[in-house]
Amino acid sequence: MKGTCLFPRLAIAFLFAGLLAMPLARAQSEAKPLAENPEVEARLQEISAELRCLVCQNETIAASNADLANDLRREIRAMILAGRTDREITDFMVTRYGDFILYRPRFTGKTLLLWLGPFLFLVIGAFALRGVLKRQRPADAPLSEAETQRLARLLGETPRSSAATTQGTPDA
Repeated sequence: MKGTCLFPRLAIAFLFAGLLAMPLARAQSEAKPLAENPEVEARLQEISAELRCLVCQNETIAASNADLANDLRREIRAMILAGRTDREITDFMVTRYGDFILYRPRFTGKTLLLWLGPFLFLVIGAFALRGVLKRQRPADAPLSEAETQRLARLLGETPRSSAATTQGTPDA
């Protein structure tokens, strides 16, 4: 065994251990239902899927495992059991935490720029692109006498006089 490297065996052992640990990590990341009533739990999932986790900010309350998300799910569950409607629960959360808690904000005066901003930037960008392209386009200036003769030579035609070209009637 002299001269053999231990590193490849060690790397394979760590890789194998990591692969074995992946299912355990996945099982811990899923939120466990706390309600005995499946209808309450389904309604909780539906409502919490529309609310943003204030800690994670890129996940819904339903998908987050943050302590605040767990507390909010518990609070929503209590409101459902108290008989509140989905709209009442959502309005309560918006009143308490602001429009930011909504994963899909409502179309109101406050969120007007949020909804119309991308279209506004698209229109501004289109006008800017149009202006740049218009500025780069060469002007349609008439050819000089020398350019007309050179063009005629290249095309193998007889040159026309510049007076006839500007009047629109070719010389015969």
